[in-house]
Amino acid sequence: MTEVTVKVPAEKAGEYRIEIGMGILTCAWSKIESQFGAAGKFVVTDANVVKAGHLDKLLSGKDVPSYVISPGESSKNMNTLVSIVEAMENAYLGRDTVVIALGGGVVGDIAGFAAAVFKRGVRVVQIPTTTLAQADSAIGGKTGVDSSLSKNAFGCFWHPSAVYIDVATLKTLDERQYRAGLVESVKHALIADEKYFEFLESNIDAILRRRSDVLEQVAYHNCRIKAQVVEADPTEKNQRRMLNYGHTIGHAIEWGSGFELLHGEAVAIGIIAAGMIEMETGLGDEKRLARIRKVLAGLGVPVRKPANIDAAALTDIIKRDKKAINKWPRFVLIDRIGAVHRRDGQWAVEVKQDVVEKVLGKL
Repeated sequence: MTEVTVKVPAEKAGEYRIEIGMGILTCAWSKIESQFGAAGKFVVTDANVVKAGHLDKLLSGKDVPSYVISPGESSKNMNTLVSIVEAMENAYLGRDTVVIALGGGVVGDIAGFAAAVFKRGVRVVQIPTTTLAQADSAIGGKTGVDSSLSKNAFGCFWHPSAVYIDVATLKTLDERQYRAGLVESVKHALIADEKYFEFLESNIDAILRRRSDVLEQVAYHNCRIKAQVVEADPTEKNQRRMLNYGHTIGHAIEWGSGFELLHGEAVAIGIIAAGMIEMETGLGDEKRLARIRKVLAGLGVPVRKPANIDAAALTDIIKRDKKAINKWPRFVLIDRIGAVHRRDGQWAVEVKQDVVEKVLGKL
């Protein structure tokens, strides 16, 4: 087992630990009881996680109130949030409650948001069970739900009190979900660690075979990178924006597909788009982009925009991005693998709309 500590200001939750290993799920509840004692507990999970047996393994027959959502992004909305909060009320839970988010990115986002708004804020423990959540979304306190117009329109920063990562849970994922979630690992390497990118290049076969020792290394490197960025900028004032690499266009593609594309699949295309913008602006070259494309293609994720997603429609979605100012967001770009491009001290920089539109037309 390995550990990573995340240090954020006390008013944002203070220090918390991420524990990584095989089989942690079977002892996670005793760790939660030890840390939080008699505080009320409430589990949020989804039907796929229940079917995989993870909820039973966590609770070991204990009678704990829980709420099971339908799997997928379509559940990440205000109606589901209200239902979760009301279920907590019906369980007579108070301000000492600890919400346990057991599942992937959708579960972590909505459970974290529910914890943030229930009784003006209660604690949350993240237990991610997917490659996406273990790499990224369970760490750092971003929570939220979608509106009818854009992704993550409602939300807040609400850091967890603990994170337990059991890489054994990844062995129950279907192949598409598993591969899509690995894109966040590629993103971390591209923005922060060239040697980690080389590790991913060299170990794609072992990663796809879900070799336990390699999965632990992947989880550790992801958590290490994410923790460093979050500690430097807990609420995304500047540096933490680097974690959005590939996400601005990726989110638009995900939304434009009607969520037919998984988050990681859309971000993979967004990473290629970022590489194309880098070439258009003199920051990148075809050789580097080809190397990145090869790794993503090796994971079996898409690297081209689906033909039925209109480039003009994507531009309109991008204008609604939650980070947009005057109807246009800034973009995270890299100077080289492992190093984000900065301009005037900013980690996300201006890119002219016509450049983005040109790339979308060729994507």
